[in-house]
Order: sequence, then structure tokens, then C-alpha cells
Amino acid sequence: MESGGNNYLSSVKKQFHYYHNLADRAIEKLSDEQIHWQYNTESNSIAIIMKHVAGNSISRWTDFLTTDGEKQSRNRDMEFEDNLTSKEKLLALWQKGWQCIYNSIDELTSEDLMHTIYIRGEAHTVIEAINRQLAHLPYHVGQMVYIAKMISAENWTSLTIPKGESNAFNAKISKKQP
Repeated sequence: MESGGNNYLSSVKKQFHYYHNLADRAIEKLSDEQIHWQYNTESNSIAIIMKHVAGNSISRWTDFLTTDGEKQSRNRDMEFEDNLTSKEKLLALWQKGWQCIYNSIDELTSEDLMHTIYIRGEAHTVIEAINRQLAHLPYHVGQMVYIAKMISAENWTSLTIPKGESNAFNAKISKKQP
């Protein structure tokens, strides 16, 4: 039987993978040009959000237990400039950010969860830092999905349960339950 700490780590891995997959599926629906679309100059494109999520993840999760999560090498303001035009390079950076999270989480043990780490000099337990990231990333993934849906308009196909199909989905799921 898994300990509470190991159960928590398994759960957060599952959640990170879910939101990563959801964002990837939204990105796949769009052309290279569409991922750079902005509603207005104050809004972020999907490309900008991808850069920000990657920059944040790399900073937070590199040497997670031993260095401050806001690395000196991070230039957060540059994350919000749409200057990475190659979709290939953007996707590589995006995947690097997620892989940084996965590598760090995979190394954690239940004994690490109450360890103190720092983000911008502020003390967090490992659990608090993970929860912080699990709030931050889905916030941005939701933005990405919403932007992709706006761009796709009537061509959009749902990434989760389509409108009006909740009952059918629930019936399908309940058939799978023992």
C-alpha cells in the first residue's frame, strides 16, 4: 500500500501529465501562425504563454531542492515577448519545461515533502511549491485552450466532454465501474 506522501506524488504526476496533454492537444489544432495570434496588444498569444510556462518551470524545477526557484538566469520579462517564431524551437522549449518538472517530481520521496525550499526568497514546503505550480500551470493551460477555441471558432472539437454530452459521458464511465 502506498504511503500518503507517495500517493500525493503519484497524484500530482498524474495532474501535471493531464494538463500537459490538454495543452499539447490544443496546440496541435493550430497552425504555426495561429499560435502567435493575440486578441490585442495587452493579451498573450499561445506562443507567449508557452514561453512563460517553460521559463517558469525551468526556473522553479532546476535544482528544485537546493536552489531558489527564481533563478538568476531567468528573464521573466522576455518570456512575454513573442520573439520565438520557430514552432520547432518553441515546442522544444515547452517540452524542456515540462520535462524539468517530471524529472524533479520523479526524484522526490515522501520524506522530501515537508522539506523547505525557496521561491524568490520566500519559504515553501515542497508540498506548497508543488501546489503552487499545480495552480499556476492549469491557469495558463486554460488560457491556451480558450484562445485555441476562439481561433478555431466553429471548427473547434472539444478536448474534454463536449457540450450537451455529459450524460452520455457519465453513462459510459459508469459502465466501466465495477
